[in-house]
Amino acid sequence: MKTLELQGAALDWAVAKVMQDDTIGVYFNENGRPMRDMARHGYEFDSWEPSTNWSQGGPIIEREKLQLGYDNCPGGQWTAEHWDKDDWEVGPTPLIAAMRCFVASKLGDTVDIPKELT
Repeated sequence: MKTLELQGAALDWAVAKVMQDDTIGVYFNENGRPMRDMARHGYEFDSWEPSTNWSQGGPIIEREKLQLGYDNCPGGQWTAEHWDKDDWEVGPTPLIAAMRCFVASKLGDTVDIPKELT
């Protein structure tokens, strides 16, 4: 699937795929859905939705130094740019644009997404 078309569960899955070896403890449950192990924060599990949850997507934006902007032309979209890698993506919200940019910078312009998420 084209990174530019990723949204919802498919986009969150792609972000988790990039971060599954990261220290935040993202893993895939038995249904292939990305989850976050929150045991060290007093919770057993927490859903992983960085494309809609600022407390999850925001730290990625900050760590990756993604630049957000808004294109004010008809049908305007949010933009996200990764200066270090010269990657940029667009989306209807700043988090969607940023997570698409993050995925594109790590996995490229296309991502193999499980059929049940497309």
